[in-house]
Amino acid sequence: MLNSNTKLNLAQLDWQKVNNLMPVIIQHYVSGDVLMLGYMNQEALAQTLDSGKVTFYSRTKQRLWTKGETSGNFLNVINIGADCDNDTLLILVKPIGPTCHTGTNSCFASTKTEWGFLFELEQLIASRKSADPKSSYTAKLYHDGTKRIAQKVGEEGVETALAATVHDQEELKNESADLIYHLLVLLQDQDLSLQDVIGILKARHK
Repeated sequence: MLNSNTKLNLAQLDWQKVNNLMPVIIQHYVSGDVLMLGYMNQEALAQTLDSGKVTFYSRTKQRLWTKGETSGNFLNVINIGADCDNDTLLILVKPIGPTCHTGTNSCFASTKTEWGFLFELEQLIASRKSADPKSSYTAKLYHDGTKRIAQKVGEEGVETALAATVHDQEELKNESADLIYHLLVLLQDQDLSLQDVIGILKARHK
C-alpha cells in the first residue's frame, strides 16, 4: 500500500526528456538495498499507482509487465519519488520473495549497506523463533522465555555502560553488539521489530 507521505507531482515528470520511457530504481524500504532497475511509460506508472504493485514497460516484450505476474514475487509499493530533474523515479518497495529471476534478493551483485545488515540479522533472528532450542543460542533464548531474554538485555546494558565508564572502546563495541542482538531477540519475542522502534524515533524527531 502506498505510504500516505508519497508526494509525486505527475505533472512535473519530464516524459519528453526520456522519450516516454523513464528509468526506475527499485529499493527495499527497510534495508535500503537496491533491488533492480526498470523502465516505465506513463501507462505503467498509472497502473503502479492504481494497483500498488510495481508495473514496468518491458522493452523486450513491448508491453506492460507487472513484476511477479508469473512468479508471484510482487514488489509492493511503499513510496514513490522523482529525482531533482524529474526524469528518474525511485520506488521504495516491500518485496514478496526474491526480486531477481536468478533467485537472489537483488539483481545487483553487491548492494548491502552496513545498516542493511541489521535488517538481515533481524530476519535471521525471527526465523529462529520456532526452531529446536538445541539448534542455536537464539532458539534456546526463545525457548527459555521472555523473562530470560529480558534479563540478558539488562545484563548487556549494564556491561555496555561499564565498558564506557572505563573508556574501553573494544569492550564497548563488543558489549554494544551483544546488547543490540539481545534487544532484537526481545523485540521479536514480543512480536515487534526494529522498524517499530525507528517509527517512534522518527515521530519524536518531528
